[in-house]
Amino acid sequence: MVVLPVEGPQPVPAAPRPGPAVTKAPAHAPATLPAPPPSALHARPRTLRRLLPAALAVLLAAPLLATAHHVRPAPYGDHLAASARAEHTAPGRLRTRGAVVEAYDPATGRVRWSYAREGRRPLAVLPARVHALALWDDGLVTDTAPDGDTVRWHRALPGAAPWLAAHGGGGVLRLLGRGERMLAVVTPGRIAAYRTADGDLRWVLPARRGCAFVPDRAVRRGGALLLAQPCGATEPWTAQIIGVDDLGRITPSRTPLGNERHSPERPHTGKVVARPR
Repeated sequence: MVVLPVEGPQPVPAAPRPGPAVTKAPAHAPATLPAPPPSALHARPRTLRRLLPAALAVLLAAPLLATAHHVRPAPYGDHLAASARAEHTAPGRLRTRGAVVEAYDPATGRVRWSYAREGRRPLAVLPARVHALALWDDGLVTDTAPDGDTVRWHRALPGAAPWLAAHGGGGVLRLLGRGERMLAVVTPGRIAAYRTADGDLRWVLPARRGCAFVPDRAVRRGGALLLAQPCGATEPWTAQIIGVDDLGRITPSRTPLGNERHSPERPHTGKVVARPR
């Protein structure tokens, strides 16, 4: 007896459960980053627009700041102009022409350098070896290098500007000592001595009470300066003349001052304020 297979309905496989679809990229495909949100795409141009003006302002301001650094006003309103370089250290001849101090070659008359101060006028000039000393109408004393390249130092005279405006600068600048290492600035109320090497104030001599120095009434004898100090008709004339040199008032017994520049050999260089006599 042969039994034949009977055909009937076949079982249907169960449908897969729903879930997240996973797509596997090919092994050779590069990895891709997720796209930024639209808000980030709009924020970047806004940030660039904000930073661009600031960056441009910095770039434009740099040359302006450099230019302002070079054109800023010089201290004390100094204006130096060298017309011809000096071949030696002597400052040549000095003169004032209007509001300018000039150093010129006495052989050729050619101007070596000129020095002016903005809004000021020189009242007196004084050559001292390798120094060119000048007194200005605002009570400032200056020392210019022999080549006119720099102003070595500036020193102000307290309260002297009104008197200078009325009387001028005749006799105010006086050199002391045989080596011309000290500059005496004479005003009615005091004599102030400055070291010409660096402008250091070395000593001050006030006028006697009721008296006053007369700058243009002075005579130099050697390294000493004899200066008039009138006090009144009752005083003898010998009491109305004083003598000073680079160490101060000349007296029989005085302590010498160390007026040299600081050095290991001369460590003590104190200043002195002399009492009125």
